[in-house]
Amino acid sequence: MSSPDPDTTPPASDREAIEAVQAAYAAIRQELSKVIVGQDQVVEEILIAILTRSHALLVGVPGLAKTLLISTLAKTLQMSFKRVQFTPDLMPSDITGTEVIHQDPATGHRSFKFLAGPLFANIVLADEINRTPPKTQAALLEAMQERSVTVGGTTHVLPNPFFVLATQNPLEQEGTYPLPEAQLDRFLFLISVGYPSADEELEIMKRSLSASGAKPEPVLSLEDVIRAQEIVRTLPVPDHVVRYAHALVRATRPKEPDSDEFCQKWLSFGAGPRASLSLVSAARAHALLRGRAFVACEDVAAIAGSVLRHRIATNFAAQGEGITTDTVVAHLLQTIPAFEAAA
Repeated sequence: MSSPDPDTTPPASDREAIEAVQAAYAAIRQELSKVIVGQDQVVEEILIAILTRSHALLVGVPGLAKTLLISTLAKTLQMSFKRVQFTPDLMPSDITGTEVIHQDPATGHRSFKFLAGPLFANIVLADEINRTPPKTQAALLEAMQERSVTVGGTTHVLPNPFFVLATQNPLEQEGTYPLPEAQLDRFLFLISVGYPSADEELEIMKRSLSASGAKPEPVLSLEDVIRAQEIVRTLPVPDHVVRYAHALVRATRPKEPDSDEFCQKWLSFGAGPRASLSLVSAARAHALLRGRAFVACEDVAAIAGSVLRHRIATNFAAQGEGITTDTVVAHLLQTIPAFEAAA
C-alpha cells in the first residue's frame, strides 16, 4: 500500500473530521443492516456517489430490495426521499414540476404558481429509467447536471445535497428506451447488484416471517453530508495515483497508440476524459470512508469496475466469446501495474 506524503498530511482538525466520517460510515452500515441483508459493496458505492456530488445507475433483477435500500439510506442521512416510477407516458413536467393558475381567495387575483415535482428532494430514485421516452430522460439528466430546473422562464434550484439513483431491469428490454452512451457517461457509477448468497437469502426469508422489524436511526444530518462532500473535494491526490488512473483510461481506447492489446481486440470504443476525473473523484471518497487522509492506487482499483463498465463497449467478436466490459477492466487491473510513490 502506498504511504502518505508528509507534505500533504492534514492538520489535526481535518484528521478528526476524516475519522468522524469513517465512524459515521460504520454507523450507517450498522443501521442499514437492521433492514438490509448484505449488499455491502452496493451501499459503499452509493455513499461514494453521494459524497462526490454525483449520481449512480443501479442494474439488477427485480426483488433485490433496491428501493428499500435507498429509502432506508435516506433515513439514516436525514435526507428527503422521492421515488418516481418511469413509464412510457411520463412527461418531463411530471418530474420537474409545472405552473398552475392560483387564485387568491381574498382578492380574486390570479397568478401562476409553481408546483414542484418529485425531483425536489435530496435523494431521488428514478425507477426503471429506460422505460420512459428520451424526452423525459433528457429532462432528468439535465436536472442532474445543472442541479436546477427551468419552468416558465424561471429557474428553480434543486435541494442540496441532490442525488439521483436510477435503476434498470436487465431482463426485459422489449419496449424500452436504452440510455445513449453520452447520457450513461453522466453517471459516476454503474452499480451491478447480484443475487444474495445462500446464507443471506435464508436470513431475508427469516426476517420476512418475523413480526417485529427494527427501525434504522438517523446517523448524519444534511450539514454533516455537505461537510463530508467538502472534505472529499480537498483530499490530496498524489501524482502517481493520478497517473495510474490516467493509464487505466488511456488503455481502454482501442484506436490510440498506447492502448492495451486486449482492448484493441475486444473493444469498439473506450472511456473518455470524464472517466479519468471520475476515477480520481471516487477514489478520494473511497479513501475517506476508510479513514485515510491520502488516496492510494488501491482506491482507484477498488472502484474502477463501476466507473468504467458503462463507459466502454465490447465489439461483436467479444460478445460472441462472452467477454464483457467487466472482463476487460479485470484484465487491465491485472496487467497495468500500480505506480509506486517513488516512481
